[in-house]
Amino acid sequence: MARKSGRPGEGHDVETVLDELYATPPSDFVSRREQLAAEAKAAGRGEDVRRIRAARRPTLAAWAANLLLRSQPQESQRFLELGRALREAYRALDADGIRELSEQRRTVVAALSRQAAELARDAGHVLSGTARQDVEATLRAVLADQDAADRWAGGRLESTLTPPADFPSGHAEAAGPARAPSRAAAATPSARSRAKDELAERRRQRQEQLAPARRAAEAADQRLRELHAEQADAEAVLQRARERHDRVVQQESAAEQRLRQARQELQRADQERSEAEKRLQATVDAVSRAGQTARDAAREVARLSGAPRPGPPLTCPR
Repeated sequence: MARKSGRPGEGHDVETVLDELYATPPSDFVSRREQLAAEAKAAGRGEDVRRIRAARRPTLAAWAANLLLRSQPQESQRFLELGRALREAYRALDADGIRELSEQRRTVVAALSRQAAELARDAGHVLSGTARQDVEATLRAVLADQDAADRWAGGRLESTLTPPADFPSGHAEAAGPARAPSRAAAATPSARSRAKDELAERRRQRQEQLAPARRAAEAADQRLRELHAEQADAEAVLQRARERHDRVVQQESAAEQRLRQARQELQRADQERSEAEKRLQATVDAVSRAGQTARDAAREVARLSGAPRPGPPLTCPR
């Protein structure tokens, strides 16, 4: 079902390239196909180019079914096993097995179709009601027909698969095969006895074969429920992370605003300090000049009056 991994084109693995191509959303399919074909052509891989260009763009529903197969390999494998068990039950006319497996079929088909829609939505493509019905039809076809199961398991569906008309659905599933033994009732007693014994033996064998399939189907259903719970938890964690991110962004914006304001205030404080220093220096210079003038005036007075020359006047402290 899943081919070996690796980057597209790595090791010249055209199967990996095609797997990657059919996992590409339909809106990007053609451009991606041409890109991959060009890479193969540049590498001289002519046969790969032919196979890549022969790929046809899948419908949205077929792409979602391919995406489901690749994203949920374990659940997909259990689903394929459920289909094999259901087809065997119809061939054996096992009414009890059909009833039980049919109920599981309805539950699992509904769950997987929902999951396919969620995967498509997460990839950026919302499935319409018609597209979701096409996904469900494809899944029912996988259960009913071996060829359809093989095609889906290949992971390269291009269009919707259609369930065969002779494979009953709904509540008629259990009723249809149960009427088959009535055809043997009109036969002879020995024929009826042989038919009864053969039917009992087939039922016994089917019960033995159905046990693993039932366990697989139950495990698939349980796994789907667990995945839905994990998805809900992941969405809650993501929501909390987004809210915290938004708060941090707001805090960062407020901090940046405060930093800008602090820088502006620092710039104004630097300017005021510079002006105060200039004013102080001008005052000191003026005091010095005034002191010199006072000393000169005192000496002149002393000279004119013949008085002793006074000592230097006291200067004002800075």
